[in-house]
Amino acid sequence: MVVLDKPSGLLAVPGRGPDKQDCLSARAQARWPDALVVHRLDMATSGVVVMARGLTAQRALSNAFEKRRVHKRYMAVVAGEPADPPTDEGWHTIDLPLAVDWLNRPRSIVSSLLGKPSVTRWRRSAIQTPLLHTGLTTRLELEPVTGRTHQLRVHLQAIGHPIVGDRLYATPEQQAMAPRLLLHATELRLDHPVTGQPMNFSSACPF
Repeated sequence: MVVLDKPSGLLAVPGRGPDKQDCLSARAQARWPDALVVHRLDMATSGVVVMARGLTAQRALSNAFEKRRVHKRYMAVVAGEPADPPTDEGWHTIDLPLAVDWLNRPRSIVSSLLGKPSVTRWRRSAIQTPLLHTGLTTRLELEPVTGRTHQLRVHLQAIGHPIVGDRLYATPEQQAMAPRLLLHATELRLDHPVTGQPMNFSSACPF
């Protein structure tokens, strides 16, 4: 396996068109030809990504993601201040079904009719961000239980606190508060696909 730290603004996999072929997977495969995609991050999101070395490892890692045996944690800065009633260890749950918004792709939407079950855990970070410009913001730790398209971004918008700098789901004022989407994959915990050894990979949040 190969573990990479993706910068914001770089595609995880190739897009449509010759101008969208430079991406994290292509750069990895130029160095490790047997590197195969297992999961991905949005172009605007930065942080930890794992790729498999060969088909056997890809099957094992893909199965671990499918069976939810991979623990993922993110850091985000959101607009406003989410209500934070006391809970065990401070974690809260967003349980809202999500579906691709086919008329407005690549957006996703909350849909009780068409959506698939989608669950996100969140809590306030112990380290808070100074106010960005003139808007009140809150730093959150996020743990996606499921892995739907744009899940963290849509769930936080749905509770009234979009991620700062989000060009798809935040208001123009919230977008203007940061030069990028303030969402970073900080931690990935999983078992090695061959040895089964527990492994923990982390990336310092750049904002």
